[in-house]
Amino acid sequence: MIKRLLLVSFLSMFALSSQAASPASGEYIILVGGPSMYQWEKYKTYPHDHWWANFVHAARLRTDQLRTELGPDVKITWLVYRQGYEDRGKQEKQDLISLIGTVRDKLNLNLVWFGPGSAVINYLNNGEPRDQVKVIGFEYFGHSNRACFMFDYSNNIDSACKSWLHDSELTKISRHVFARHAYAKSWGCHTGEEMSKKWYAATGVRMIGAVGKTQYMMEELPVLVSQTDKWTD
Repeated sequence: MIKRLLLVSFLSMFALSSQAASPASGEYIILVGGPSMYQWEKYKTYPHDHWWANFVHAARLRTDQLRTELGPDVKITWLVYRQGYEDRGKQEKQDLISLIGTVRDKLNLNLVWFGPGSAVINYLNNGEPRDQVKVIGFEYFGHSNRACFMFDYSNNIDSACKSWLHDSELTKISRHVFARHAYAKSWGCHTGEEMSKKWYAATGVRMIGAVGKTQYMMEELPVLVSQTDKWTD
């Protein structure tokens, strides 16, 4: 009888320990860049961001998937580049900040607005006590090139940006931020050509990225543009 009670006690403790270590007990972060502006894009052969919600809509589709996979209570944080939506809102004659707020309420999100790229690193490192709340997933929706997330591409300056996260800055991210076996993916263009390798070297987490360009869609997540393009980590 005593042995049986000890066994039950041990199994109960093991179950509690396993539950505490569950990946769903951490934080899933979705980073969302801002859209381009008409005045810079309207004369281009292939203009960007006809729709202001390119990146927001893709992040919403992905969040719906995560809610199904991880459950309604896992903490999902959207980090959104605010100035891009304030500026595009004036162009659209809509309050895009409030519209994004309705998505937050509907999907039970932790919505965090940011400006400079350094704020993204600061949130990763210090947004939660990272000894207790690890990042279990990280995904990016926005403009990018092979070495950089470009949060305000063609927003303030034509075909350039003033807010970014360059792969030379990734070493500022603490290696203790991420949970073991954390998932990471960039849905932007060209990230798999360089930045994915730098991300892994800096964080110890493999990040899937595109070799080539991606296209943002209405009813599905971004797809590769060419048959010669591929996803890689």
